[in-house]
Amino acid sequence: MTTTDLLPAPPRAAARRALLAGSAGNLVEWYEFGVYGCFATVIAANFFTPQAGTGTGAGVQGGAEALVATYASFALAFFFRPVGALLFGRIGDRFGRRPALVLVIGLMTLATTLIGLLPTRADIGAAAPWLLTFLRVLQGLSAGGEFGGAVSLMAEYAPPGRRGLHGAWQSFTVALGLLAGAATAAALATALPAAALYAWGWRIPFLLALPLGAVALWLRTALEEPPAPAPVAAAVTDPARTTGVREQARAVVLGIGRIMGWSAAGYTLLVVLPSHLQSALGASFRDALLAATLVNLGFAASILPAGLLSDRIGRRPVMLGGALGVAVLAIPLLHVLQSPGASTQARIAAVLTAGALVGLLAGPGPAMLAEMFPRRVRCTGLGLSYALANAVFSGCAGLLITALTARTGNTAVPAHYAAAACALSVPALLTLRGNDHREPLR
Repeated sequence: MTTTDLLPAPPRAAARRALLAGSAGNLVEWYEFGVYGCFATVIAANFFTPQAGTGTGAGVQGGAEALVATYASFALAFFFRPVGALLFGRIGDRFGRRPALVLVIGLMTLATTLIGLLPTRADIGAAAPWLLTFLRVLQGLSAGGEFGGAVSLMAEYAPPGRRGLHGAWQSFTVALGLLAGAATAAALATALPAAALYAWGWRIPFLLALPLGAVALWLRTALEEPPAPAPVAAAVTDPARTTGVREQARAVVLGIGRIMGWSAAGYTLLVVLPSHLQSALGASFRDALLAATLVNLGFAASILPAGLLSDRIGRRPVMLGGALGVAVLAIPLLHVLQSPGASTQARIAAVLTAGALVGLLAGPGPAMLAEMFPRRVRCTGLGLSYALANAVFSGCAGLLITALTARTGNTAVPAHYAAAACALSVPALLTLRGNDHREPLR
């Protein structure tokens, strides 16, 4: 018998329900973040530009400043994620995964719906951006608790040898949420004239979060808790596997290092790209949304295969492949998008490749984090690692990229940012052991 507290193999039906309930909330959360990224320029015009309106009269400089303010609000929400990870992580570790997951999806749905109902700066003046920022903070709190609870649930219900695949569903529903957000934005941009889109059409995607969240909430209220660990006699407990506060803090820092490339590249290429193509490269709103849809298609297509592959050959080679791929190819791929002579096929291949490389990191990533922490602190530990990495390397991505591009005139800033973060994550990924994926959860 091993010296770890093993989980009994859960029934398949319960495992499928857990997978569905855990994934549903992720889809709603990332649908909203995708919508916010796609509509960043519209939100800037309505909430952060003094002459709010159609966005055509504020001027280039004013528009850039408003976009920076929009991404500052975006970043602030990310810095509340660690608070949410601690708050809801403790609830999940002490009182169960289900209560934490029900609370976070309820809060996320409420905040997202209220954004769709907010009066703009033209209606109530300077209070509008502050109200928007407050709702973004609530979203940050709920998003911080979502990842830890959902990934813990999926990993603990996963059949033997399938933790990578089960965890990959978390990332896959992230991709589905981003795709749904981009597709909704693209559909509205096609169906509505610009004036209507800026005036009221942008509200529709946020209001759609209400029915989506209601379905996710229903699924989670019917959720069963993961099976309790099998008791292990004290005499056979391995002291080397016992983790104290210092060891847990060290694991959180290491976890941040392992996923910093995933965080930075994911947000840069999947969320920030549409606004960057518009503001820096002069792309139309529709072309930018098409690029966002394609890059997320590439992302979605590689996630589940990457998770499954990591169950067979280990987390380390798959995630290293993704990190090194972004580090080496991010700048050449962006040059293809910027080149006037590049063919349509080359541009499509570039964005699909960029998304697929991020998928190599996102597929095995959730299971890798779950394997780093024992059950009694798993929600908090992995949630805090993810939230801190996203706060620093994702939440600031749009703000830094937009500000640096405006200051330097270098339109390749996004590629440099993603490549540098992935290169820095390589040493941490090298610390992964080759057989971690075969070890039972603690």
